[in-house]
Amino acid sequence: MLAKLPTRLPLRAGERRTLSALIICCNEADRIEDCLRSLHGWVDEIIVFDSGSTDGTLDIVRRYTDKIWKTDWPGYGPQRNRALQQASGDWVLYIDADERVTPELRQEIDNALIDPHLDTTLFRIPWRTYLFDGELRHGRYATPQNRLFKRQGARFRDHQVHEQIVLPERRAAVMKAKLEHRSWRDYAHLQRKHRRYANLLARQKFEEGARGSIPYACMRFVTDFVQQYVLRLSVLDGWRGLMISAVLAQYAYWKYADLKALEREAARTAAPAANKTLAPVSAALLRR
Repeated sequence: MLAKLPTRLPLRAGERRTLSALIICCNEADRIEDCLRSLHGWVDEIIVFDSGSTDGTLDIVRRYTDKIWKTDWPGYGPQRNRALQQASGDWVLYIDADERVTPELRQEIDNALIDPHLDTTLFRIPWRTYLFDGELRHGRYATPQNRLFKRQGARFRDHQVHEQIVLPERRAAVMKAKLEHRSWRDYAHLQRKHRRYANLLARQKFEEGARGSIPYACMRFVTDFVQQYVLRLSVLDGWRGLMISAVLAQYAYWKYADLKALEREAARTAAPAANKTLAPVSAALLRR
């Protein structure tokens, strides 16, 4: 295992702050190499947490780094925190196996981390998302993402999905260059991924005390479609914009339908326990 980076001295003129890249993955052999290639020789360390790959993913990863941990799957937030705990760089870039750092983005990051007067603690990086080899230029999948941050004191929220960065001081800026994002292998994968995220988020909401309803789920289908297709201008992305707007509307419906289903399931589970508790009391009343 490589040694952790040494304690930093003040920057010399033109010297870049150290940078760690974090990747969490499972069965990404068909696309992780492009991600690793975009980082290799540029970042100071690549840290990979794998949660049970069986397709040769780790054989590919070993060509680029020896900082590899094989673990269980505790959820997105906890897993990213595990990876973050191993990072030594002044700054951290967290990136997924389906993403690549473009040369333009690499240069912009270098320029930022060389700046001796850098006061920002978080950079948001726009996505260049592809759907069936065409770019989604508008809507949710074109918006900037929180991906590059100052490591000291940082952590991820322990959420199962849609985890967020928590910083002791948050001074954010948005980069111009884009992070290439090829999230979906095909239409079935697009659907499966959103279905899984919807269920995870519903469970998270349920544990936080939220409750759902089918009428509300149906309303969210309509409002989320309008928001994506019209208000966020996915209409300008042609048939791809129409498709992704429909998928995101369906995703919203699934979240709240799942939430209602979890509520009903919890009620059914609680009912027998309540009956067992009441049974001795009822028998005692009958004997009076």
